[in-house]
Amino acid sequence: MLRFMRKETFIYFQVRKCMRTFSTNRMLRSEEKCLEIKEDNGVKTLILNHPASRNSLSLEMLKSLLTNIKKDEDNKDLRSIVIKSGLEKIFSAGHNIKELTDENLHKEIFETCSELMRAMTQSPVPIIAAVDGVATAAGCQLVIACDIAVCTERSSFATPGANVGIFCSTPGVPLVRSVPKKIATYMLFTGFSISGKEAYEAGLVSKVVPNDKCEEEIEKITTSINMKSRSVVHVGKTFLYEQLDLDILTAYSLGTENMINCLKMKDAQEGIRSFIEKRKPVWTHSYEKN
Repeated sequence: MLRFMRKETFIYFQVRKCMRTFSTNRMLRSEEKCLEIKEDNGVKTLILNHPASRNSLSLEMLKSLLTNIKKDEDNKDLRSIVIKSGLEKIFSAGHNIKELTDENLHKEIFETCSELMRAMTQSPVPIIAAVDGVATAAGCQLVIACDIAVCTERSSFATPGANVGIFCSTPGVPLVRSVPKKIATYMLFTGFSISGKEAYEAGLVSKVVPNDKCEEEIEKITTSINMKSRSVVHVGKTFLYEQLDLDILTAYSLGTENMINCLKMKDAQEGIRSFIEKRKPVWTHSYEKN
């Protein structure tokens, strides 16, 4: 069971901290670089890096993330995507509040944000969040939208939009699907933050690690993914998200069909043969069937 910290002074400080995060954001100019991209050994790392706005998910940032999530998605060499922060103790402050004062941008901002979240789910490779610090509102939503999320013990998560008169509706979509309803409503209605440990206990993140072990854990995860067939992982990821909205009988029916179709793939047969022959598999990463 979660043990939320309830000391009023602590909670007041956390809420005020989130409010300051929102109020100090400024609009990004289109020429400002807000995202760094690194690629190494099949891993594309997207680094949120805009100190002045505390990595706010401005329209520019959202578009950059969307472009780079979709870019090279059919490249067999791309095996996973990691989203992390280039700032110390801050992942993302959420939407840029200054941008939300412009009514002409409202539709584009939230449609782009939703398109990004859908693209992450539909990506053929696993997307991993590496969180070391504060993730609030849409920043918290970005973490939950990832397939895997690792956070440090000092990390915290909050959906404090109601504090500034903006209920976190879109962050609430993945939040209530990832954690028990009572925890989601606690976060959404109060704006209070939860710790990295509490986030792990609630199921918001996959693993919580010591503050100096996040990079090490991410490397373990990406190395393990690299050892798998890209096509098999893609087929599995597609199935997992597709069956979430189905009743259990229909989900089992779809799962049965998926297993049968997967076994027809060359990589599935190669995996079975390599296991029997006690050798490493040689993947084609293709969807070809025998």
